[in-house]
This record gives sequence, C-alpha cells and structure tokens, in this order.
Amino acid sequence: MKKPCKICKKEFAGRSDKIFCSLGCKNEYNSRLRKATQTEAKKIDDILHRNRSILLEIMGKYKTQIKIDRILLDKKKFNFNYMTGYYINKEGKVYHHIYDFSYMTFSSEQVLIVRKRRSD
Repeated sequence: MKKPCKICKKEFAGRSDKIFCSLGCKNEYNSRLRKATQTEAKKIDDILHRNRSILLEIMGKYKTQIKIDRILLDKKKFNFNYMTGYYINKEGKVYHHIYDFSYMTFSSEQVLIVRKRRSD
C-alpha cells in the first residue's frame, strides 16, 4: 500500500509505520521541528534572563535578601509568569525561582527577594 510522505507528499511504499519517503525528508522534518523548538525556547530564555537582570539590579552585588514593593518590579516590566522553578515551604508559602534568585509575593503587595548562596 502506498502512502504520502509527510514532507514532500510524494507517494511511497514501505513499512506500515514509515512516514517519510527518504532520509532527506526525515532530516528536513527534524530540522524544522528543532528550529521551531529553539525559537520558542529562545523567547522564554530571553524573558528569564531579563527577569534575572532586574532582580540583580535591585539586589546589587552583595545583598542576599531584600523586601521591596511589587510596584518597583512592575515598573521595570518584570514578568511574573515565567520562572525556572518553585518551592512551597512548610507554612505553604511559595518561593518562585529564577536561576540563582528566589522571590515570594506577600498579600500586602510586597516582594521578598532572596539570592541563593553559592556552594563552590
């Protein structure tokens, strides 16, 4: 039974699970998939790096913890929707991680920013 190639639409015969007519079409498919993934990953990584830069600017080089008004982060266009992870402590408070920084928002519109200590 012949079926169309997923890339060039040329009909070919082969195993029932085969979806490409040639190695070239298979490579083209994977190349397109990789490019789409890299494009989206770069957008997200740019947002994360910008968020980290904002936190670093606010914290300075040597501070390990600071409490600020959330409005300061809003003014600097900090994107609260992106993070590298989170942690819920015993009291149920959520710490959002952005690389080596963490922050926790309070109901009083304040944010606690903490820099993780290096272990090297």
